[in-house]
Amino acid sequence: MENWPRESLAHQSIYTVLLIVGCLWLVPTARARDLAPLILPPGFNLAVYADGVTNARQMAIGPPGLVFVGSRDAGKVYALVDADLDQQVERIFVIAENLALPSGIAYRDGALYVAEVNRILRFDDIAEHYRAPSAPTVVYDRLPNKSHHGWKYLGFGPDGKLYVPVGVPCNVCLKSDPYATILRMNPDGSELEIHARGIRNSVGFRWHPVTQELWFTDNGRDWLGDDSPSCELNRITAAGQHFGFPHVHGGDILDPEFGAGHSVAEFVPPAAKLGPHVAPLGFIFYTGKMFPPQYLHNLFIAEHGSWNRTDKIGYRVTRVVLDTNGGVVKQEPFITGWLQGDAIRGRPADLVELPDGSVLIADDTANMVYRLTYDLTGSSEK
Repeated sequence: MENWPRESLAHQSIYTVLLIVGCLWLVPTARARDLAPLILPPGFNLAVYADGVTNARQMAIGPPGLVFVGSRDAGKVYALVDADLDQQVERIFVIAENLALPSGIAYRDGALYVAEVNRILRFDDIAEHYRAPSAPTVVYDRLPNKSHHGWKYLGFGPDGKLYVPVGVPCNVCLKSDPYATILRMNPDGSELEIHARGIRNSVGFRWHPVTQELWFTDNGRDWLGDDSPSCELNRITAAGQHFGFPHVHGGDILDPEFGAGHSVAEFVPPAAKLGPHVAPLGFIFYTGKMFPPQYLHNLFIAEHGSWNRTDKIGYRVTRVVLDTNGGVVKQEPFITGWLQGDAIRGRPADLVELPDGSVLIADDTANMVYRLTYDLTGSSEK
C-alpha cells in the first residue's frame, strides 16, 4: 500500500475506514452464529460476555466490572474487565500464568485465591493490581501433587472456611486421606480438616441459600458401561459423611473390585442422579430477581459432557428444582445445543450469578464466557 499513487491516498483512507467498520460489524455476526444452535426456554437469552478466555473454568465475582476466571489446560488466571458496566468485557488481563492446572479460584476480602494441583495461592488487593499483580502469598502447599483429577474447585463457606476437594489419581482406586475428600481450612491455611469423604472427583459445590448446607457434584467412575454409573448431585447434612467412593457408585452400584464386604446402605446416597458420564462441574443456586419466581433457588448445573461414551451425553446446562425440604422435584435440560450430532461446539464448565440477577456461563472449549438473561417483555412467563 505504501506504493499507491498520491491521488489514491484518499481512496485508501476510505477503504481502511470501511474495512474497520466491516470487521466490527462482522464480530457480532460471528458471535451470533456461534450461539445460534443453542436452545433456551422462552424469554431467556444468551450473549457473549467475553471472548478469547482460553480454557475458561471456575469464575469468581469481584468488585463491579471485574470477573476472575481460572483455567485448567491453559495454566492461566484471567481478569475480565467491564469498565463501563455495559455487560460486555472490553479487556482481558492475565493475572498469572505457567501455573499447574489453576482451575479453581475464589474471591474474598479483596484477595483472589487460586488453587494449583498441590498448593493454594493468594493475590492480595487484586482489584487494584490486576494489570500487574505482585507475587502471590502461598496459603497452603501440602496438597497431593498428582495431576490426574488434581485440578481443584474453591469456595468460602458460611463458616468463613476455605473449602477445596481432592480427587483420586485414578479411575477407581482406594487411597488414603486426603484423597477422595472435601477439605476445609482457615483462610490462612491453618486448621486443615476433612469435611466429607467418598468423593471421586468433585469440581463444583455451593451452599444452599436457606439451609446453608453444602451441595456438590461428583463425576462417576468410567468403564462400567455406557449407562452406568450415574454422575451425582450430593448434599452434606453433617460433617464427616461418606458418599460411597470407591465402594459404591451412583448410590446403588457396588464396585466390582472395591464393593466386596460393603452395602449401599453404609453410605449417603446422592440427592439426584444426573446421568451416566455427563460430567457435572460448577453450578449455582439461583437467588436473583431477574428470572421468573419459579426459578428461585433452583440449581443450574454445567454438564461438561462425556468423553468415552458411545453416544455422547451432557454438553448442556441442567435445571434441578428442589422442594422446601431439599428434595429433588425434577431435573430437566435448560440450555442445549453445544452438542450437534457428534460435533462439539462447546462445553460448559461453571456458572456464577451477577448482582443484577443475570448468570455467567464459562465454556472451556469455545473459550468464551456467556451471559444469560431473561427478558420480561419478551416472554409469556411474566
